[in-house]
Amino acid sequence: DRLVGSTGAASNSSKRHLQRDRRLWRARSRAMAKFRLLNLVKPCMCVLPEVNTPDRRIPFRQKVLWTAVSLFVFLVCSQIPLYGISTGKAADPFYWMRVILASNRGTLMELGISPVITSGMVMQLLAGSRIIDVDQSLKEDRALFEGAQKLFGMLITIGEAVAYVMSGMYGDL
Repeated sequence: DRLVGSTGAASNSSKRHLQRDRRLWRARSRAMAKFRLLNLVKPCMCVLPEVNTPDRRIPFRQKVLWTAVSLFVFLVCSQIPLYGISTGKAADPFYWMRVILASNRGTLMELGISPVITSGMVMQLLAGSRIIDVDQSLKEDRALFEGAQKLFGMLITIGEAVAYVMSGMYGDL
């Protein structure tokens, strides 16, 4: 029994050492690599919005309060019409999609949450299929990955807005 127990502990210890060595090797190979897709995000990181993690534990009531405030702001923005948009009573081809993506036609929330959701899903797909090399155990890689998601979300927002205008969704140009 002692032999089996010590062998099991040794194998667990060696597995941990192997995992640590692999992480270190990946970090060193990344440092030596000349091109990484996430490194393209570094110059933009200073202008991307960020929410710092709290220094203390946030009480549940305060979390509920800020969630309610955020929901209220979202609902108010869903009622503010876009300036210069002719609102026709024509049928909305994206009606059911708007229900799913929390958007409202002709308002500030025209695109809803779709750019955020889409950028998150695409980036996770790219990271999961190893097209983008990300080590989530490294703080710098996590920050770069989150920054890339935000930047990609902003690009998707601009792309969708241009597509809506160019397709004639709001009338003739």
